[in-house]
Amino acid sequence: MGGVLGGAAAGTVLNGGLDNLLKQLQQGGQGDVARSWVGTGPNKAISQRDLANALGTDTLDQLSGQTGMDRGDLLSELSQHLPRFVDQLTPDGRLPTEEEASRMV
Repeated sequence: MGGVLGGAAAGTVLNGGLDNLLKQLQQGGQGDVARSWVGTGPNKAISQRDLANALGTDTLDQLSGQTGMDRGDLLSELSQHLPRFVDQLTPDGRLPTEEEASRMV
């Protein structure tokens, strides 16, 4: 996912974090959008504001610390690349099993 979630951060997303990310989005009112990324149809876009509200301050602070990016740049990159990133991790329209995820890292 470009420079945003390369290396260790991408590994974190794959190792149980993808499920948590999708839950956060759902709890933040973005479940329909997140399901479109996992599903086999077109990916719905998410605004930076909706993404920030769904992820929350703690998650954004953690990602900002891991990437060294300020929050605005981080949200810009995530809103642009996250739909495609999740779509690529779920090619069969479902979350990968632990075994499948371990092979992707």
